Amino acid sequence: MVEEQGGSLPEVRARVRASHGITDLARKLRFYDRWAPDYDQDVATLQYRAPSLAVDYLAQALKGPPGAALVLDVACGTGLVAAELQARGFIQLHGVDGSPGMLEQAQARRLYQSLSLCTLGQEPLPSPEGTFDAVLMVGALSDGQVPCSALPELLRVTKAGGLVCLTTRTNPSNLSYKETLEAEMARLEQSGAWERLMAQPVDHWELATAKHELPPDAANDSDGFISGIVYLYRKQPATLGDGGKEA
Repeated sequence: MVEEQGGSLPEVRARVRASHGITDLARKLRFYDRWAPDYDQDVATLQYRAPSLAVDYLAQALKGPPGAALVLDVACGTGLVAAELQARGFIQLHGVDGSPGMLEQAQARRLYQSLSLCTLGQEPLPSPEGTFDAVLMVGALSDGQVPCSALPELLRVTKAGGLVCLTTRTNPSNLSYKETLEAEMARLEQSGAWERLMAQPVDHWELATAKHELPPDAANDSDGFISGIVYLYRKQPATLGDGGKEA
């Protein structure tokens, strides 16, 4: 078993690789509980860029001052996204996560107005319909974490005209999940639930944890990066079909 404590780059790679390999949700949440005290240090070692990229794109698309926006950070972890949001002027921040250990670290940042324990995909979000101007979920869309079927729940709590920002990895081991995710995104768009504003591929997402995660032309680059993608959607004034109800 990989011990969840801060360490060298090879140790961090082994730990993240172990996390990616856990597809059972209960096991993964226990893993994150143990990892929480050293999570920030480890993802910094991997040069993980998703939180800053996602918030950059969200801030560019937001209509109105960021300080007035009510924001939900889903699968908030230790609060890395909240730190990026605060740096760009967002102050009305609420977070949910399925790991008590991660929420404890997020609470210590004192950036959120509220934090709730919630395992998206197994239970609804603890908010009424149409509550938030923006909803983000960064780093939790992969096997063993949040299922693609949970996307309508994100829309449910988003205001009409509000933004939904999502990320996922595009390295080889996550491509099957990404395909399923994009099919669900397309279904919701076709139903009129939301419109896509952008889908931005990113080459340098984080350092790869194994050579087989790299593209074929970089297979011998032990210091190479995996790729990822940031999606940004706007909720339509009325959601049609079975993707959700009008909020």
